[in-house]
Amino acid sequence: MANSINTNSGAMVALQSLNQTNRDLVTTQNRVSTGLKVASAKDNGAVWAVAQTQKANMIALDATKTNLQRAQSVNDVGLAAGESVMDALVQMKSLAASIAAGVGDTSAYEADYDALVTEITASIAAASFDGTTALSLTLSLGAGSAATESVVQTAIDTAASAMQALGTTSKSLERQVTFTSKLQDAMETGIGNLVDADLAKESAKLTALQTKQQLGVQALSIANSSSSILLSLFR
Repeated sequence: MANSINTNSGAMVALQSLNQTNRDLVTTQNRVSTGLKVASAKDNGAVWAVAQTQKANMIALDATKTNLQRAQSVNDVGLAAGESVMDALVQMKSLAASIAAGVGDTSAYEADYDALVTEITASIAAASFDGTTALSLTLSLGAGSAATESVVQTAIDTAASAMQALGTTSKSLERQVTFTSKLQDAMETGIGNLVDADLAKESAKLTALQTKQQLGVQALSIANSSSSILLSLFR
């Protein structure tokens, strides 16, 4: 290659190499500072698009999870009210037996029976969450003066059936919430695999590029000084 003062090929090559090193260094510094290897569509359009879609799906799952948890709350209120109703019905069956026996003055038993009917009605009416009825029961208990064990037993069977349904629903909702949470965790891990940077690897690369940058500056300096060497030929 001819020695020329107008064209310094060595300097141009050194400059191109230094510019590439600087670009790589910026990329690596961005990965270290953000923790992401794909922070925008500019880094990798296809991967970024997939990650955004999965993030949108995760947000949708948040709504699903919220709805499930709301349903759980409604169900829990229904179970609590149902337990209160069942406790009252168990007491009422004993009272009905005493009333039906007709031994002595049964007015106290009848009063207790009527009070429990009122308590059950109030419990069912109060069983709601966020405007949603939590316990739907139609119980025909009648007045204490006409109470019988069979009437109360029918009410117990009806309440037990409703409680069984609520219990089954509760277990199902619990499984669905657990599944949704696990699905979100899996999706978050998958997104991380796509876009997260390996910081140990990037840290090592950053050190190497910084060293390469310093060497590139020195190489460019040497290349730029080559033209001055030509002056010695004219002394």
